[in-house]
Amino acid sequence: MSLVDRNLWHVWKPMLHTFAAGTANAYQEKISYLAHAATHGFGFIPGTMTDVDVRQRRIVLAPILSEEGAEVLAERSLPYDFLVLAGGSRANDFGTPGVAEWCQFIDDLHEAQNFNRLFYDDLLRAAEMGTPLNIAIVGGGATGVELAAEVHQLVAIAKGYGSGLDPKLGITLIESGPRILAAFPESVAAGAHKQLSELGVRVLTSTRVVTADENGFVLADGRRIDSRLRVWAAGIRAPGPFAGIGEFEHARSGQIVVGPDLRVKGTDNVFAIGDCASLTVAPSDRPLPPTAQVARQQALHLARHLPASLQGRPIPPFRFRDLGSLVSLGKYNAFGTLGRQGFYKGGFIQGQFARLSHAALYRLHQVELHGAWRAALLWLSAMVAASVRPNIRVD
Repeated sequence: MSLVDRNLWHVWKPMLHTFAAGTANAYQEKISYLAHAATHGFGFIPGTMTDVDVRQRRIVLAPILSEEGAEVLAERSLPYDFLVLAGGSRANDFGTPGVAEWCQFIDDLHEAQNFNRLFYDDLLRAAEMGTPLNIAIVGGGATGVELAAEVHQLVAIAKGYGSGLDPKLGITLIESGPRILAAFPESVAAGAHKQLSELGVRVLTSTRVVTADENGFVLADGRRIDSRLRVWAAGIRAPGPFAGIGEFEHARSGQIVVGPDLRVKGTDNVFAIGDCASLTVAPSDRPLPPTAQVARQQALHLARHLPASLQGRPIPPFRFRDLGSLVSLGKYNAFGTLGRQGFYKGGFIQGQFARLSHAALYRLHQVELHGAWRAALLWLSAMVAASVRPNIRVD
């Protein structure tokens, strides 16, 4: 069994916005795929998949290039008996002119760290020159909302160091829909909107961006939103290679269409899970949302039943259990709903309990990766580190 990934490190994707803002240190949280593979008995092959040959049962990997553009490894192909595609997703610019050239994305660790470098440079420049630091974020989903709060939090903490990092911060969150957090219950969206407004974040809903340039965004009504830093966190689409596999059926945003057993339609030994997959479960006529809990449950379902399927047993249909939803606005607040199971039946939560619930999700992720004992040691080491290290990255 082998894992193929273009990155050498794993990070929990819901933490990317904290690495981008600098309120968490990626070095402390990332996991080496190579070391993890050696510890847990699987192989790791670095590379970017570009195509799948279903007839020959092979995947094609792109050449690996050095930072200078020299070829390190030529294009390769790898055989498989069973293939599981779990490529995640990317923000969708919907072909909006200028977005690819002038906007930052935070869909992976590299992009989050790149944004952090630009943000820190602009923070120093604005503080030293006394100029405003304007940041515009397009997309009022969880990523955009949480990034806005984390950026505000970093600047607030930096002021406490007495280092002169006290720029006039302006954050604008732009959402094309009628409210932010459209995938969340109304109560969660309303609470997050109110909290952002109290922090001074300008939230624009029912506002569509038509063009991006080096100075900001042009809106459909002709207005401009000028900003030094521009982040695109709107929409969801499958990564390019996954959307371009011609032999598979694809949904409108490029996700690979799968059946109830998570098998790619038209194949007998290829599966797709998570954000890169599109699964419609009756009686709904809409695909399951591309969320972390859907991806996690699909991964656990396939891990539980795939070994038996190798011996000819069918994989039972996947059933999604809505365990609730959470959004964290850094140290300021958190909002969510409990799952529609048991006593609470989807009750609304906020404040400290919601923050602790959000933190518990990451601890659960660590337990699933490392086991309970090692995860407990990691938690303890994080608590010790937090007592002696700055609350934010200051380099």
